[in-house]
Amino acid sequence: MPFKPKELPDVNKPKTKAQKIWGGILSYLIITFGTAIIAVGIYFFKFPNHFSVGGVSSLAVLLSKLFNYAVTESQIMSIANIFLLILALIIFGKHFAIKTIYSTVLLSALTLVFEKVWPLSAPITDQKFLELILTIGGIAIGSAILFSQGASSGGTDVIAMIIKKFSGADIGTALLISDAFMAIASGFVFPDQPEICLCSCVGLVLKSFIVDNVIDGFNRNKYFVIVTTKEKEVCDFIHNILHRGATISKCVGSFTGEEKSMITTVLNRTQAGMLKKYLKETDPAAFTVITNSSDIVGKGFRIVS
Repeated sequence: MPFKPKELPDVNKPKTKAQKIWGGILSYLIITFGTAIIAVGIYFFKFPNHFSVGGVSSLAVLLSKLFNYAVTESQIMSIANIFLLILALIIFGKHFAIKTIYSTVLLSALTLVFEKVWPLSAPITDQKFLELILTIGGIAIGSAILFSQGASSGGTDVIAMIIKKFSGADIGTALLISDAFMAIASGFVFPDQPEICLCSCVGLVLKSFIVDNVIDGFNRNKYFVIVTTKEKEVCDFIHNILHRGATISKCVGSFTGEEKSMITTVLNRTQAGMLKKYLKETDPAAFTVITNSSDIVGKGFRIVS
């Protein structure tokens, strides 16, 4: 039976009003989910262990200790975020700032709610390394989700975005730079607990690594190199069904001397699966190389700055 793919929407067509509204709602739902993950990692695992792996929450841990816990971590987070949100508005504009304000307010609200509903006076377990992993996992994955939606959880994430904007560094590296001070400072604030500083430093490196890899996963596309004699059929499928472009180069087989066409194109994962199935059905003799790529600059793809 011939392959009959379901046509995808043309990415180059302007979005309708309904699509824009639904896209906005979906974006805020994703931001809400990412913020909730961060809140769980911070309150249940980071605060009780005094981990200082970056962010305003780490600053809150240190200052709360210096003030002899007269002010709670959640209160310090709320105050510090106000100043950094103003900075985000000035540098990144209202769209980034509005999403960041929403995430920051939600994060502060969730930690305050957790504080009232599930008060913690000690770590949940006695496995500090396990709780470090849970802390890093929650914060890093949640932050990566926010970054993918053009938002942040506020705090030093804003500073990291500024470093990325003006230096071109990966967001994970920018986070490492912006948060390193607090990880080191934890050694001076908690001199009787050196494991806190050591765990914080390890956690900070893991956080930057996880954030970069999770974001790469969100942005990952498939780069195709197809050597075929059915140039027209393959290109028609790419153009008319997948609504993508392609580049054609003429080539000659080194063993056979046969002239063929080499087609290169970049597709998202759904489109890639459709093209692989199409090639298997219509041109099984085609030689195809498929590689992952997360840095795609051009129309129809995320622009990497």
